[in-house]
This record gives sequence, structure tokens and C-alpha cells, in this order.
Amino acid sequence: MTPNRTLHRAEFRPAITPLVGQLQIESEAHRAKGEYAQLYVFHNRPQPGALYEPVSQRLLPLDAPWARSLAQIPWPTTRLPEVIGGDTTTLRALIREYLFISLFRACAESLASENASRLAAMQRADKNIDDLLETLHGTFHRLRQSGIDEELFDVISGYEALATGQAQRSTR
Repeated sequence: MTPNRTLHRAEFRPAITPLVGQLQIESEAHRAKGEYAQLYVFHNRPQPGALYEPVSQRLLPLDAPWARSLAQIPWPTTRLPEVIGGDTTTLRALIREYLFISLFRACAESLASENASRLAAMQRADKNIDDLLETLHGTFHRLRQSGIDEELFDVISGYEALATGQAQRSTR
């Protein structure tokens, strides 16, 4: 991934879908054994500036406040939904979809947070490398100039020594 390219949602899907499916299978296996009655997900949510915030979300059990808030949302049409296959089957299918979407969103947000943090770290490292290169170039040029100055002083000193020696020989 290049630093100027953003990771699109479609690129998340191949990495996240198998993970979410595995989480759902494990969750269903635990539920079937009666091992737990609550399901929480903890993840990071991206924030502006390559920051993230930790988030916890209770997915199961579906509680009364959640059901009341859902009931307050107006139905978008005048037609009521038709339930096919029985209330229990439909409810289980809707809960599976709710869990899939909630887990997928949590994974996508966590992955986006991780990628944003990595990108910010790479940009800081790139800036640090540029600063270090600038410092090294400055040091190199100073050392090079110092070497040139030293050689010029040696040439001038040699010339002056020769000139002084020739002047002393001519006065004798």
C-alpha cells in the first residue's frame, strides 16, 4: 500500500468475513453448550488524526433499552413487514445478521484504526529519516569543507615555507 492511498472497504472484506464467520461459529457453539449468555466485543474505533479510541459493545443479550430504542424508529413505509417461515426462525436469522454486521463493523473499525496508526508511524519514520539525512548531509558537507580547508592551508603553508626558504637563500 502506498502512503497516499487509502484502504477501501472492499479490501477489508476478504480479511474480515472469514474471521467474523469463525467468531459466529464459536459463539453459536458456546451458546449451544449454554456456556454464556452475554456477548461483548472490544475493539478500537478510528478517530481523526490517526488516533483511535477503545470501544466496548454488548451484542447479546438483546436488552429492553435496545428494543425500546429500536421501536422508536419510524417504519419507512406504510406497509408492514411480512414474516415468512415463522417468528422464531425469522428472529434467529435477524439476530445472526445483526451479529454478523456488528462483528464486521467492529473488525473493520479495528483494522482501519490499526492501518491508520501504522500509516502515521510510517510517516513519522519517513520524516525522521528525512531529518536525519539532512543532518548527515550537513555534517558531510562541513567535514568535506574542513578537509578542503585543511588541504588549502597545507598548500599555502608549503608555499610560504618555500617562499621564505627561497628568500633566505637569495639574501645569503
